[in-house]
Amino acid sequence: MSEDLSFAISARNWLPATGLVVLGAGAAFYELYADPQRAWPTLLLNGFYVTSLAVSAIFFLAVQRATGARWSASLRRIPEALMLALPVVAFLMLVLFVGRDTIFPWTRPDAFDHTPSFAGKIQYLRMPWLVARTVAALILWTVFALLMRRASLDQDERPEMALILHRRLTRYAIVFIAVFAVTFTLMSFDWIISLEPDWFSTMFAVYVFAGTFVQGIAAITLAAVLLRRSSFSWRNCISEDQLHDLGKMMFAFSTFWAYIWTCQYLLIWYGNIPEEITYYLPRTNGPWLYFFALNLMMNWVIPFVVLLSASRKRSPKILAAMSIVLLLGHWLDLYLLIMPTFHSTPSLVLPEVVIAAGYMALLFLLFVNALARAPIVPLNDPILNYEELAHDHDVIHRPFGVNL
Repeated sequence: MSEDLSFAISARNWLPATGLVVLGAGAAFYELYADPQRAWPTLLLNGFYVTSLAVSAIFFLAVQRATGARWSASLRRIPEALMLALPVVAFLMLVLFVGRDTIFPWTRPDAFDHTPSFAGKIQYLRMPWLVARTVAALILWTVFALLMRRASLDQDERPEMALILHRRLTRYAIVFIAVFAVTFTLMSFDWIISLEPDWFSTMFAVYVFAGTFVQGIAAITLAAVLLRRSSFSWRNCISEDQLHDLGKMMFAFSTFWAYIWTCQYLLIWYGNIPEEITYYLPRTNGPWLYFFALNLMMNWVIPFVVLLSASRKRSPKILAAMSIVLLLGHWLDLYLLIMPTFHSTPSLVLPEVVIAAGYMALLFLLFVNALARAPIVPLNDPILNYEELAHDHDVIHRPFGVNL
């Protein structure tokens, strides 16, 4: 487990990804010039998507450390590399303030006239407060990502401090979970629910979190499968038991997302309160209804049916396919949360597709660049050292899914 494995991206993968980033940037500038009413919501959708992917990686890492999980210790560098995209994607989120008049209807001077239901939201939705909350959340997330990464790399270089740094990572994880709960709730309301300020849902932040966490698990699973496939050495470091555990997490948290989805929808449906049903009316009628049904299919029905079998949770091909389905499914989920506010009918035109591909390619390049800057398996990790020692002494210890 202590073998120093390195990762390098090939030109065959680097060049197409760079090309997609350039094309995506070109499409974004073209749309901003030709149709800003369509461009800014598209940038919001993809900006929030890649940002939530990066922050979900920190949350995944924090949960593993806070719970003392041992099975994922050798996979730590995957979420670490993903979370290091935060400084760049945070900047992309801040750029959205340039188009605030297009994105947020309440920025208009007369937005709160004759709307008593907004009364309690007027001060909260003042633009200076929104900017302050967004900047604070993005800075906090980035700081935690850098602190956890620095402690992880220090552990590689300073074996005598391994246990102290291990405990430091645990402390960071516990504090981050508390910070994440507050900041992600605020970001969910500020950037998505405020697009329709006359609507509210007390379950909305939990709903967005559920989708964010399952997409983070899917991204980590896809990376683990692809790394395992690319090298025999990594195949020995990423075991079938670990893939099985990742498959179980995808299965469980896609079902958790479906549970929150059902609770929110049913409570609003049978309550039938005018200020609540205005959100679901456009999303369950006309062409949007097909996207509404497809959202449930991609984010729960398909993963649930496919991953129900234990053997399928161990299949790299099936796990890769389900990871892609869930990643696309969460993008569709965000599309449904954002786009009906701006468009009466769904329409994915070519520039929007190219912009989305550009964002994904940028995230991919940031991820593989971070992955290449450190050994792909952590060095001097006390958990991995314990497992290696147990293996050397022929101690069979498998309760946490570690393949020895």
